[in-house]
Amino acid sequence: MSRVKRGTQHVKRRKSILKRVKGFKYGRKKLLKLAKTADTKAGAYAYRDRRNKKREMRRLWTIRINAALKEFDMSYSKFIGAMKTKNILIDRKVLSEIADKKPEVFKSIVEATK
Repeated sequence: MSRVKRGTQHVKRRKSILKRVKGFKYGRKKLLKLAKTADTKAGAYAYRDRRNKKREMRRLWTIRINAALKEFDMSYSKFIGAMKTKNILIDRKVLSEIADKKPEVFKSIVEATK
């Protein structure tokens, strides 16, 4: 029975793992055993944080809108509620951009909700 030498496959797998962990500190960038675990954990954290990023951005938009509404003596929750009743469909991301870059347009939106 002939044996199978997995030289090329082994090298290919090792190279791909070491390429992904390039830039990591200490042995995690050059020792295969440490690099494998580092790569797995990095992937898990990246997956988790792609979702957390969305959450954080939505919180930031809310804070920006609320800060812009202080000028008009209106709370965020009342503003969003009024927008829903008036059937104004602008998402929070766009509202925060408008509040930041075009205050006169944001003022007209606030006036429309009152």
